[in-house]
Amino acid sequence: MLRNLHIKNLALIREIDVDFAPGLNILTGETGAGKSIIIDSIGMALGGKTVRRLVRDDAPSGLVELVFEVSDPETEAALLALDVRTEDGVVLISRKMQGTRSTIRINGETRTAAEARAVGALLLDIHGQSEHQKLLRPEHQLKLIDSFGRDEIAAAKEKVKASYAVYAELKKKLGSGEMSEEERNRRMSFLEFEIDEIESAGLKPGEDEELEALYRKMKNARRIVTAVNTAHELTGYEEGAGDEIGRAVKELDSVSEYDGDIADLLNSLSEIDDLLNDFNRELAGYADSLDFEESAFAETEERLDLINRLKAKFGRTIEDILASRDEKAAELAELRDYEEERIRLKKKFAKAEEVLREDSGQLTHLRQRYADEFAGKVAGQLAELNFAKADFAVTFERTHDYTANGCDAVTFMIATNPGEPRRDLSKVVSGGELSRIMLGIKTIFASDDKTETLIFDEVDTGISGRTAQMVAEKMAAIAKERQVMAITHLPQIAAMADTHYAITKELSDSAAITKIEALSEEESVMELARLIGGEKITENTIKSSREMKEMCRQKTKDVL
Repeated sequence: MLRNLHIKNLALIREIDVDFAPGLNILTGETGAGKSIIIDSIGMALGGKTVRRLVRDDAPSGLVELVFEVSDPETEAALLALDVRTEDGVVLISRKMQGTRSTIRINGETRTAAEARAVGALLLDIHGQSEHQKLLRPEHQLKLIDSFGRDEIAAAKEKVKASYAVYAELKKKLGSGEMSEEERNRRMSFLEFEIDEIESAGLKPGEDEELEALYRKMKNARRIVTAVNTAHELTGYEEGAGDEIGRAVKELDSVSEYDGDIADLLNSLSEIDDLLNDFNRELAGYADSLDFEESAFAETEERLDLINRLKAKFGRTIEDILASRDEKAAELAELRDYEEERIRLKKKFAKAEEVLREDSGQLTHLRQRYADEFAGKVAGQLAELNFAKADFAVTFERTHDYTANGCDAVTFMIATNPGEPRRDLSKVVSGGELSRIMLGIKTIFASDDKTETLIFDEVDTGISGRTAQMVAEKMAAIAKERQVMAITHLPQIAAMADTHYAITKELSDSAAITKIEALSEEESVMELARLIGGEKITENTIKSSREMKEMCRQKTKDVL
């Protein structure tokens, strides 16, 4: 649940720090006191859209911090899957807005807005005007039916998803493979030409590397010949290094008998003389082998050009070219066997469509069964929310095409008065009625919903009197299972609070500042009196406030 909210330097808020309690938390305050910024700030911290103008002009940055306590093991496991580990059962989420930038941190680590939204969806659910409007969309209505019967429907949806994948792939193959006889013949001729172009080249793996080395050698033939001949002369025995070393050997040999050290040096020099002599002979042999015919060079260059042209068309290496040939050969074989392949594909497609039709039909049957049960529960909830004679139903239509989610389109239908025909929910209800319907639906899901905190914004739109009392009782019932927070102007709802908070605006010469604080029992009574009587609080309004709170306490004890 949301344990603590800290807001600093946003709109009318200089700084507030408030602890929330389990159960039903009600926030009340004068119009313009800054109630909406409370909800907006929570949404921003959880990855919602930031509004830069909310940061106060007299502050360098704005900050929102949320502290959540997590007790549900499934929620902890889901958070861990998002790489968020609770610390002593606590998750801290903050968002700092400065200039055109904002930074979100979860347990001190910087995260993206998308990651914050994913984490926030596990911890808190805000039901405001946008959530109510979602209820009017057919795709969201279908999601509600699927959620209601999720244990059975989820398995059926997986079957449909798998069978649709097979169906869609075969449909794609049939569509992409459709061609006229003329197109097929043209494609076959082109493939035959390209295959022949590759095969006639007689390519061998590694051949290009050998040819490139030979080409470099041939291209630099003159430089090679000159360098080899010069090296041969310089190391030779006709005025070359060999001749000089030979003279040095003779000189040392003439005096070696007088000194044993000279004999050792002579032996070393003699070895050098032998090595140089061998090298000179090998160099001469290499020079004799250098025979660069222009025709051989032209053939090598032509062969390399052919290989490079094929590389430009079919791949970067000879292996790529040969692989491309094999692919084209396979396609050619398919085209030659085109009619037979089309017949096989059509049979597979018909079978896949039959399986998908059967799986989709089973899914539709399950949805219709759960939709009837869901409609009955919604009607019961509406009766408890002062729709005394509301008639609610779910109608089904078949989508034009199969989808991975089946072939169902649903519409929520309602008649709010006796004798009226049911009509599309979006064509009938007002904003106040829509918020009550959403509250009833949320009550249905409350026992299975793992989200520990629910926030209801604008839940009191367009209601009063007995209806407001019934809405309050419904919210209190949900609050038995989890933490509920709501902003309201209605005393009937505020009186049901387990914890009551007042949002006030203090005016000074320099600024207007919003504050929020938890109220004591007596302070709550006085706030209710203000909601009942406005500026003028009388003994009667105070008495009415006490009676209202006592009635709510008794209702909670007896019924909830």
